[in-house]
Order: sequence, then structure tokens, then C-alpha cells
Amino acid sequence: MSSLQLIAGVDEVGRGPLAGAVVAAAVILDPAQPIEGLADSKKLSAKKREALAAEIRLKALAWSLGRAEVEEIDRLNILQATFLAMQRALEGLAIQPDQVLIDGNRCPNINYAMQAIIGGDALIPAISAASILAKVSRDAELVRLDQLYPAYGFAQHKGYPTPLHLNAIHQYGVLPIHRRSFKPIKILFQN
Repeated sequence: MSSLQLIAGVDEVGRGPLAGAVVAAAVILDPAQPIEGLADSKKLSAKKREALAAEIRLKALAWSLGRAEVEEIDRLNILQATFLAMQRALEGLAIQPDQVLIDGNRCPNINYAMQAIIGGDALIPAISAASILAKVSRDAELVRLDQLYPAYGFAQHKGYPTPLHLNAIHQYGVLPIHRRSFKPIKILFQN
């Protein structure tokens, strides 16, 4: 019996934006193929994240993305939708882990041995890797949405409530990809 314990790192991106899905990633790194430079995705340049994401996809024992769509975010709430995205990422792994380490202070209620680690994306390489894959995936999606809706500036703000984004919503209206349960959008529907 192998004594190697398979640990999956899990992180999500997109809890705060007003638009788009929340995306989670689960990654089981290969101890025999270490990846240099893993860190919290927010601390890395886009170019560095892209390079590391390619290396993670190549070298990891297993990786998977999970997502919860805007309708699910509005129906469930952002925390439960985040947990759903994490569950989908874990279920998508080709190899199931012995333990799951999640960035944050809470774990979803699913059937894995789990531990939440505050600041885990800066401390645990597998969580850093998950953070990078989730961010690269979601950012690429928002760049595609920017091409569909060029007036909104999604490539710049990635859906976050920046003045540019809020002004575009007021000027051009709410899109199907906007989260109607989030306050700046919800307010527009109360009148």
C-alpha cells in the first residue's frame, strides 16, 4: 500500500463580481514534479499566471474546474454557489483525494476529509495552483464576454463593481450575465 497521501487544493474566484459565474478549481499536485513560483493568484501578473496555469495542467496528477452560473448564484446565494462550484471541481477530478484543503474559513458540506485554511492560497502549493487555474479560467471568460458586450469593459474590471462597470450598467442596462441578487443590480429592480 502506498503511503503517499493525495491532497487536493481548492480555491475559487469570482465571489465579489456583479457578473459572470463563480469558478472553483481543485488540484492534486505531483510531488515528483514540483512547480516553482506558485503563489496566491492575486499576487502574480497575468503573464505569470498564464505560464503557471499551463505548467499546472501539464504536471499535476489531477486538476478540474467547477462553476456555478449566475442563475445558481441568484437562487442559492454566493456562499452556497461557491460551495457548489467547489463540489463540482472535486467531483471532476480523475483521481479522488484523501484530503481536501480549501482556501478560506469554511468548508462545503460534502463527503471529503476537508480543512479550511485562511490565506491558504499563499501557504499551500496545491491551493495556490487551484487559485491560479480558477483565476486564469474566469479571467479568460470575462475577456470573451468583453467581446460580446464591449461597452461594459469586462476585460478591464472582470465584472467587479468598479466605477467603469457601474456607469456602464446605468448607461446601457443590466445584462443576462449580471447577478440580480447583488445589491448594485438588485437596487435597479426595486423601482
